[in-house]
Amino acid sequence: MASFHEFSIDSIDGQPDLLKACEGKVVLAVNVASECGYTPQYKGLEALYRELSGQGLVVVGFPCNQFGAQEPGEEAAIKDFCTSRYDVTFPMSAKIEVNGEGRHPLYAWLTDPANGFPGDIEWNFEKFLVGREGRVAARYPAGTTPDDSGLLQDIADAL
Repeated sequence: MASFHEFSIDSIDGQPDLLKACEGKVVLAVNVASECGYTPQYKGLEALYRELSGQGLVVVGFPCNQFGAQEPGEEAAIKDFCTSRYDVTFPMSAKIEVNGEGRHPLYAWLTDPANGFPGDIEWNFEKFLVGREGRVAARYPAGTTPDDSGLLQDIADAL
């Protein structure tokens, strides 16, 4: 597949084709977890989404339990945590794996050397910036906060 939007993945509510709604938009894709030291980034991710969604930015969360078992709940519990604790309104996927044999095809593509940002995901809250055309534009480590000046500049440039 040549575009982010071509991958099939269900939403956290079980609706199909979550990424189809992102076509033509800039996407910040983030593997997330509810019990991680980086979990407070949800607040900044939501603020970013609310501030820039009108300009075409979509933040998409991809819950994953592969790092320290920090996302142990099922989809309903994850959604409840995110909405009640951080008032998350940005789209989220069903729980997936981002590394290893069970890696979702989307994450195999995101980390493919052909896309310029190779290597396994190292921890929760790693981020990928995807341009409007569906190609990977940048990758950021977990510690990169949503208000990081470099990230914000890259988003502004993509918008």
